[in-house]
Amino acid sequence: MTTALTDFDILRELEPVAERHLDEHLRKAKAWHPHDYVPWDDGRNFAAMGGIDWDPEQSKLSEVARIAMVTNLLTEDNLPSYHREISESFSLDGVWGTWVGRWTAEENRHAIVMRDYLVVTRAVDPVALEQARMAHMTSGVAKPEKGPQFLRSVAYVTLQELATRISHRNTGAACNEPIAERMLQRIAADENLHMIFYRNLSAAAVDLAPNEAVRAITDIVTRFQMPGLTQPNFRRNAVVLAKNGIYDLRQHLDVVLRPVLRAWKVFERTDLSDDGERARDELGAFLDELAIKATRFEEQRDRAAARQSERAAVVP
Repeated sequence: MTTALTDFDILRELEPVAERHLDEHLRKAKAWHPHDYVPWDDGRNFAAMGGIDWDPEQSKLSEVARIAMVTNLLTEDNLPSYHREISESFSLDGVWGTWVGRWTAEENRHAIVMRDYLVVTRAVDPVALEQARMAHMTSGVAKPEKGPQFLRSVAYVTLQELATRISHRNTGAACNEPIAERMLQRIAADENLHMIFYRNLSAAAVDLAPNEAVRAITDIVTRFQMPGLTQPNFRRNAVVLAKNGIYDLRQHLDVVLRPVLRAWKVFERTDLSDDGERARDELGAFLDELAIKATRFEEQRDRAAARQSERAAVVP
């Protein structure tokens, strides 16, 4: 392609690809029901219904697990904003609209089951949780940059779905509670199938418009932010999660960025020119810098853990 493709051009060219991968997704996706992952026998009334309101002593989860669960749930809660953004980038015509609707319906189960679990088991303060939900959904998501959106959007959701999958699985392990772990593994399986759809679609987009796609990928990777960025206390909570291995720079680099970039063959391509090659050089430099930051963070975390162990050893 010698002329820049518009979003409409790309959507039209990739429609057969999207249809093929949607069919594949529907074959692989397994039906599941949120109510099957909630221990309803643990539930009881709150004060408004003659029971007892929440107290921190009622929670069986550690502080790290609570922070991770709330962070993940609030991220899932913001689905209306994600639906709006992806429908505007993909359109609601034909197979694109079918995918957007299916993806939204599958994603909606995640917030349903997580909230039911947390409220029934009294794992977190339901009042604070609702206040945070209201604040986060009111803020929505950051507005995208002006200009063509499809290439940037499909690159972002590929990385975001994979990052979310990792966060859910690690949160399940941190809960140290079999029902929560089973529930979050089920959610993570959804996220993985979504990632595969987007990753395959992105790969086709890179083949179709390599220079524009690699530029979009570089812009997304170098400016990547998790979708929960606008929720209350997100940055502080993200530090807690990174320190405890729920989601950190090393995972972002080695488990998200590098495997996806290999799948797209970004550094193997011979069909780039001009801005595409410059974008790839920028991307390579960024990954090298991120590797240094990840190593530095791990060293700092290890030193902090060693100091904590030493202090614990001297306590009588």
